[in-house]
Amino acid sequence: MTTESDEFVRLADPFRRELLVHCYRMLGSVDDAEDLVQETYLRAWRAYDDFEGRSSLRTWLYRIATLACLTALEHRSRRVLPSALVPATGDPAAPMRRPDRDEVFVEPLPDALARTDTADPATIVESRDEMRLAWTVAVQNLSAKQRAVLILRDVLAWRASEVAELLDCSTAAVNSALQRARSQMQRLGDEPESTAGPRPQAGHEQLEAYVSAFENADVAKLVKLLRHDVVLEMPPFLNWFSGRDPVVRFLAARCTGGGIRMLPTAANGQPAVIAYFPEDDRPGDLLHARTLHVLTTTESGVSRIVAYRDKAVVSRFGLPATLPALARQA
Repeated sequence: MTTESDEFVRLADPFRRELLVHCYRMLGSVDDAEDLVQETYLRAWRAYDDFEGRSSLRTWLYRIATLACLTALEHRSRRVLPSALVPATGDPAAPMRRPDRDEVFVEPLPDALARTDTADPATIVESRDEMRLAWTVAVQNLSAKQRAVLILRDVLAWRASEVAELLDCSTAAVNSALQRARSQMQRLGDEPESTAGPRPQAGHEQLEAYVSAFENADVAKLVKLLRHDVVLEMPPFLNWFSGRDPVVRFLAARCTGGGIRMLPTAANGQPAVIAYFPEDDRPGDLLHARTLHVLTTTESGVSRIVAYRDKAVVSRFGLPATLPALARQA
């Protein structure tokens, strides 16, 4: 015999991944988003007897999730990347510095967690656009209300009257908040040049070249691949570099010494790799997953690298924790 609880689980479970993406856009954290999705389903399950079908179940769940996010944001500081906290590091040999607290940086979202069953190419392209790391970082600069309005109106295509009802304000207030949010997003900008999304092969080729440069300690290939204005950021460290010369000098000194392996993955709809290094940088039989590199690829080269050196972030992508070391050439 099917109970209302069983019915709720059957009907609501298909929306779990898209609600995770929604909460991630609001909060900039995968862990926080997962917690809020759990809270959303618990609240919805408890209130399911009172759900009268005046809206779709999907819309009802989004309402609950959005309100849960807004409440959570009352007690959380906005998440950023290092470039929003300190000036660019001038010396590639400078000691690595950490912030005073850990919960400060925008986290990457594994594409595997965001993948849904939709087959509509337009929907897929739009969702990738509004999952990009730069877009997510920019959204975190908005107030909580502006984030909700922008995401509900521009991403989910809710009517202004629906958003006004959810936020308990007027339609005019929603339209005003949306205008301010759009203006601020435009001022913040995403990237100086459109990404290689319209020509996916460009992104694949640049990812392959990036992997080859690291695995073969080929600095010349790295120089050719990176744009002159490339930015390298490395959460959870505050150090970051702007411009091809300091970026290459930093990577050449620390990351292209040979003995490195990389496995491709994807984060925020962008090409990414997990980098494997010897334990404590000593040669051995095993290499250990240490860093996730998320690349912003453009037609003219890689414009941004966000390299997360965080075991919790790396483990989220489901790739092996270790790989056998490459055989050395005689």
